[in-house]
Amino acid sequence: MSDANHRDAGKGALVVLFLVTMIDMIGFGIIIPFLTYLVQDLAAEQGVARIGLWVGLLMTGYSFGQFLFSPIWGSLSDRIGRRPVLMIGLVGNTVFFTAFGLSSTLLFALAMRFLAGVSNGNIAVARAYIGDVSTPKQLATRMGLIGAAFGLGFTIGPFIGGEFSSPADRWGVFADTVFETFPYLLPCVIASVLSTGSLVLAYFKLPESIDVEAAQPTESVSWGRQFIDMTRNSVAMLGKPGIGAMIWVATLFILGFTIMHSVFILYTEMDAASGGLGFSEQDNGRMFAMIGLLGIFTQGALIGPLTRRFGTRRLIPMSILLTGLGLTLIPYTQASMAWLQLFFVVTCIAIGNGVFQPSTSTYLTRLARKDGYDLGVVMGAQESLSAFARIFGPLGGGIVWELTVGREFPWDYHTVFHVCGLLMVISAVLTLRIPRLPEINEAESMPSAPEMN
Repeated sequence: MSDANHRDAGKGALVVLFLVTMIDMIGFGIIIPFLTYLVQDLAAEQGVARIGLWVGLLMTGYSFGQFLFSPIWGSLSDRIGRRPVLMIGLVGNTVFFTAFGLSSTLLFALAMRFLAGVSNGNIAVARAYIGDVSTPKQLATRMGLIGAAFGLGFTIGPFIGGEFSSPADRWGVFADTVFETFPYLLPCVIASVLSTGSLVLAYFKLPESIDVEAAQPTESVSWGRQFIDMTRNSVAMLGKPGIGAMIWVATLFILGFTIMHSVFILYTEMDAASGGLGFSEQDNGRMFAMIGLLGIFTQGALIGPLTRRFGTRRLIPMSILLTGLGLTLIPYTQASMAWLQLFFVVTCIAIGNGVFQPSTSTYLTRLARKDGYDLGVVMGAQESLSAFARIFGPLGGGIVWELTVGREFPWDYHTVFHVCGLLMVISAVLTLRIPRLPEINEAESMPSAPEMN
């Protein structure tokens, strides 16, 4: 797609895309502060002993649904349009967020998390929409908006999950209501309300970004054949010299980053005498909110100047190594100076991740355009592998934690964070396989503030 024939987007459309991405991350992160307690409550009622296993399964259920269906939604958006796919995801969020809060069994909770992931391919489609409506000069800052939505969603999600759990124990108005019977329903309802508002806004303010009639197939193709073709196309992206390398870099980064989602709280909730910090669920929600706020600042204010100074290609390995440093240092925090030391640690993590997300999205989009691939297929493949990493990150991290937490240094609770650092180093090394593209459009012409039109 050239600059001459792209469809520009108004402020309303960009706001909708921002909200769609933000709500997706709220859905992923909202359960982090209270998940362990929900599992303990339901497990006690059902006589289930393997708490850690169910925590891992519920953390990964959402991502597993995305892993299976992101390539389908991405490719489908190339055929029927971005707008209907984005709205389907918002409907799924609205229904399944609330249903999860009403869970009375572990299997029902797992099913609701999985179905929320199945219905939500919004991140890949939102990125493809940005690619449809942006010129090369607009691309980096508009991808930065998506990255900022990541940061805001990752701020709001854990904060809502931590602050509004068990409301009947904290505010009398919720006593003897459904929120006392289901103590984790209120944060889920709040997320559903946000999703409903975005759905209404999308209906009125989000135009289609592609020529749907031109995208229609010339002959009828069965859904099964579409599934096979979409999956084959997505897997084929991994074999492309430039695009494949970029996708693998992102996958390893996200694998290392999402390990933190389960083991960070396992570490901070651990008793200080055992090496932990003795944090509560509110403390953990606020810590993740701090990471999100720093990420917003990075993607809203720093990404433009940094891109002009270094170029996207060089920023990618730099951001990976900075994130890896922060992840590796987490278990060396001392309880007596926890908040001060963690501020340095989460600053490394937030800035590194905040630079990495829009930089990789921008570079992958440019590679796809250069090689003539459909953005929906490319972004769907990336998001599918990213979801795959989000499946095995928390689950694998929990397994490593259980195997090492009671042992002696260095094979103790430090080990899983060392694994995070190692994955980041491997990801940074793989950036050597990413082809170099001219940086002039984004490094010299990109405005420092995000464009909204």
